[in-house]
Amino acid sequence: MREGHKGTGPGAITPDGCAVELYARLSVGEEPDIIAAAAPAGAHILELGSGVGRMTHPLLERGFTVTAVDESAEMLERVRGARTICGPIEDLDLGETFDVVILASFLVHTADTGVRRAMLEVCARHVAEGGSVLIQREGEDWHKNVPRERVDPAGYTVRIVSAEPLGGGVNSVHAEYVFPDTTWTQTFRSGPLTRERFEEALGEAGLRAERYLTEDGVWVRAVRA
Repeated sequence: MREGHKGTGPGAITPDGCAVELYARLSVGEEPDIIAAAAPAGAHILELGSGVGRMTHPLLERGFTVTAVDESAEMLERVRGARTICGPIEDLDLGETFDVVILASFLVHTADTGVRRAMLEVCARHVAEGGSVLIQREGEDWHKNVPRERVDPAGYTVRIVSAEPLGGGVNSVHAEYVFPDTTWTQTFRSGPLTRERFEEALGEAGLRAERYLTEDGVWVRAVRA
């Protein structure tokens, strides 16, 4: 388990505190539609941090080819129909490029700035000339609007209980996922990023933000600088 990360609930827990069984239950949101609208038809996609394939499978159904990367073998066991690679994102060097690289799940907000830069450099290294990197970042008030909760149409509740400052621009975030039959929790460290600092981090890795794909600024299309 990574320092400052933990999880509780049934089933395997990954090093960053994610519960495999939980992510197998979570609903698919609008993410596959956002990605499909920004990617060329039939594109070969490198999905960094694929988890159990919550976005992988809808993208495959839309006609994309996906290479799914995750550090958890238990997560990747749930992925079907995609090439899978198990290992840390920040160490990835496949010697090939892709039409689209995805860095979702707010992974860009890792509390370790060195890991953030390494992940973004992996994105830059693996995106083809003329291709794009699609990044999911936190909303501007994500760490301030707490506690908060939402009830998913599938019948479970997601709560962001707290975001406690640890110093150095890092917060400890505690989340709860309440289902009718069980509850999972996750505690993890996150580094809030202003839009300016986010774009600076892109530049340090040889990328630039071409456009924001959603009004809330959560999804961004980046290209090689």
